[in-house]
Amino acid sequence: MKKTFKTAMLASVAGLGLTLAACDGAQENAAEDAGEQMAEEVNDQAEAMEDAGMITDAEEDAMTDAAEDQADAMEEAGEAADDAAAE
Repeated sequence: MKKTFKTAMLASVAGLGLTLAACDGAQENAAEDAGEQMAEEVNDQAEAMEDAGMITDAEEDAMTDAAEDQADAMEEAGEAADDAAAE
């Protein structure tokens, strides 16, 4: 069950990032805000899972790191959209 939930969580994080990146006219600030919100939610869920004994501390850290990496990618996509719109 741990692995299934973790896999589903990471898939939803990745999907959210791809959805935002695909939006026309995405701005860096909006993408950054959305990425930070998503990362916070994943972090809260990972902490709760670790506290409940569903995952290890290392797995919690990996989930949080993956969400933060995705948030950074979302911000970069927003910045690229801003740059493309300015050209």
